[in-house]
Amino acid sequence: MSGPVPKINTVGLDGIAAELVEVEADLNVGLHSFSIVGLADKAVSEAKERVNSALKNSGFKPPTRENRKITINLAPADIKKAGAHFDLPIAVSYLLASHQLKTFDGEKILFMGELSLDGKLRSVAGVLNAAIFGIQNGFTEIFVPKNNAREAAMVRGLKVRAAESLLDVVKHLENSIEIIPHPEEELKPKINSRAVIWDDVKGQETAKRAMLIAAAGGHHVLLSGPPGTGKTLLAQAFASILTTPERAELLEINRIYSAAGLTNQEFISWRPFRAPHHTASPVSILGGGSEPKPGEISLAHRGVLFLDELPEFRRDALEGLRQPLEDGRIRVARARGTLEFPARFTLIAAMNPCPCGYFGDKQKECRCTAHDILRYQKKVSGPLLDRFDIQLEIPRLTAEEIRKEEIENGEAEKAKNKVEGARTIQRNRFKNTQIFNNAEMSAKEAERHAKLDQKGEEFLKKILENTALSPRGFYRLLKVARTIADLDGEERVDSKHLAEAFRYRVKENKY
Repeated sequence: MSGPVPKINTVGLDGIAAELVEVEADLNVGLHSFSIVGLADKAVSEAKERVNSALKNSGFKPPTRENRKITINLAPADIKKAGAHFDLPIAVSYLLASHQLKTFDGEKILFMGELSLDGKLRSVAGVLNAAIFGIQNGFTEIFVPKNNAREAAMVRGLKVRAAESLLDVVKHLENSIEIIPHPEEELKPKINSRAVIWDDVKGQETAKRAMLIAAAGGHHVLLSGPPGTGKTLLAQAFASILTTPERAELLEINRIYSAAGLTNQEFISWRPFRAPHHTASPVSILGGGSEPKPGEISLAHRGVLFLDELPEFRRDALEGLRQPLEDGRIRVARARGTLEFPARFTLIAAMNPCPCGYFGDKQKECRCTAHDILRYQKKVSGPLLDRFDIQLEIPRLTAEEIRKEEIENGEAEKAKNKVEGARTIQRNRFKNTQIFNNAEMSAKEAERHAKLDQKGEEFLKKILENTALSPRGFYRLLKVARTIADLDGEERVDSKHLAEAFRYRVKENKY
C-alpha cells in the first residue's frame, strides 16, 4: 500500500487519567495474517475476532478475506493498552486502510466503543475520562456507544455523537446520514431517595452533635459501643446531612466511576456512600490489581467511606488507609509504574469494644477476658486511631428513647442548614485554594485559621501538659475546634470550642 498510513485517535486509561493513543492500520503483501501490536492486553488482542465478525456482519470485506498481511499498531508502543474500547477505532482504521471508507478529516475526532459480533456498539468504561481529555487537548468530537452518551455529554464544548452500530459511524463519516450530537447533560445534584435520613435516628443527642460537627468540617469519626446501639444507623444517616456536591465535585466523582466502569448510562448525582464488607481484600479497598482500578476509598471520593466492624478488616487493608487519610490520594506502585487515584473522603468507622461486644455495657455482662479485650482492640493500630478526629462511645438507648414516636419536626433540615452554613464560611475562607473543608487544612493553615484567645491558649497548654496528644492529634484538635466555631458563627476559636473538640478527641480509658 502506498501513501500515508491513516491514523485514528482514541485514548488509553492510566488509572483515571486518559492519554492519547493513535491507531494505525497497514495492509501489505504477504501471507494472510492479522496482528495487533503496541503492548496490547488480552481484551485488545481479542479485538481481531470481534472486529472481523462485526465487519462481515455489517456488509464490509473483513480481514479474513484479505490475502495480505494486516498490522494494527497502537501508538505509543511502550504504554500498555487495556480494554475493549479499542474495537471501534481499530475497525475504522482498517476500513480506511482497505479503502472501504472514504478518507475524512479525523485529526480532531476521538473514537471509543466495543463491537459485538453483529456490528452493534456496546458501552465501555472511561468515556467521561476520554471526553475530559478531548476538550482539554483541542478535540472537537467523540464517537461513543449510545449507552455512554450521557456521561460524555457532561463535558461542555465537545460534540458527542452516540452511535448504535459500526455501520452508523461509517455512514456518518461518508455523509450518508448524520448522527446528531447528543445534547449537553445538566449535571445537577439530586437527593438519594434510598438513603437513611437524619430523622430516623432516635436519641443519641451527643453522638448526633458530634456527627453534625464531622459533616460540617469533613472530619473522620470512630463509633464504639455495644451491638444494636445505632452505630450503623448514625453512619448511614450522616450522608443525609452532607452538603450537595458542586459541579466540579460531581465531575471528579463521575470521572472515577467512569474509569471503574460503574456509570452504566447513569451518573452519580450525590455524594457517594461506600460500605465495603469486612472480608474485602486490600486491593478492593485501596485500589490496584493487575489492571489497576479505583478501590473503595477512591469510589468514596468527596463522600463517605463506612467501615463497619473495623477490627475485623484485614490489618494490611487498615494500615493502607493511613497515607490516604493524610494526603487525600492513594499511590499504587506496580512494576510498570506508579498510579495515583484521588481519595478525599470522610471515614466513619464502627466497632464493638470487645469480641462479645458488651465490655463496659451497664445492662449486659461482658464475658471476655482482659487478654481477649486487649487483643481485639489492638487490631486497630495507634497510628490509625490517631487519624480519627472524633472518637465516640455510643451508649445503649433507654426504653423511653426506643419507644419515642415523635421526633422534632424539621430536625434533618435544620441539621443540613447548619452544615451548609458552616461549609459556606469554609468556602469563603478557602476560596482560590484547593481546600474544600477544615479537615483538609495543613498544620500551618490550622494555626492561622484557628487562632485562640488568651483563655483558649491557657486551656490548650493544660491539655498538652497533661495528655499524650501527638502533634498530629494537636492539629486535628484545632481543626475540629475551628469547625465548632464555624457552626456557632464565630470568627475566633475560644476555650469552649476547644473543650468540646477535646471531649470528642480523647476516649475514656476503661482499664
